Amino acid sequence: MPEAITALSEALGRLPGIGPRSAERLALHLVQSQADDVRRLAQTLVHAREKIRLCSICGALTETEPCALCQDPRRDPALLCVVERAVDVFALEKAGAFRGRYHVLGGRISPLNGVEPEDLRIAQLESRLDGGVTEVIVALSTDVEGDATSFYLARRLAGKGAKISRLAHGLPAGSGLEFADEVTLSRALEGRRELTP
Repeated sequence: MPEAITALSEALGRLPGIGPRSAERLALHLVQSQADDVRRLAQTLVHAREKIRLCSICGALTETEPCALCQDPRRDPALLCVVERAVDVFALEKAGAFRGRYHVLGGRISPLNGVEPEDLRIAQLESRLDGGVTEVIVALSTDVEGDATSFYLARRLAGKGAKISRLAHGLPAGSGLEFADEVTLSRALEGRRELTP
């Protein structure tokens, strides 16, 4: 294969979710596409990278400063949902169930990977609690690092005047018990709530 195609395939293969075969197919498609289409794609990529930045308040991806979510007067400023990455905000917004504000940590505590609490946006989170926040909802992953970061936040934010809660864990909607692992079943039982008629 020509060196230019190999280099393009390797570059595309570094994107998340793109394996070697997909990267090769994309590279072959691009080199056989109309030059104007490829040029437009390249310009769109560069434009998006130059325009998008992190909101100075919440850390979400935005083109405006502050972001539209922080500016929205209809959102409840007393509720603050803490997420790991900026893309997690999009997932919660798609669900349409949360009407508060967000705070992106920028990662999770991972001593093995050299990520300490000082490397995250925890100090900024603490400063936001002075603005009338009554509940902080920790919405981090449920792996070891996510759990450790959640417990660290709960300890560090205790006594700051806000209730600290965590997203419920358990069975996914539409799934049966036979497909759940032991940890998921255990967390589902711990997080059970009363059914009211």
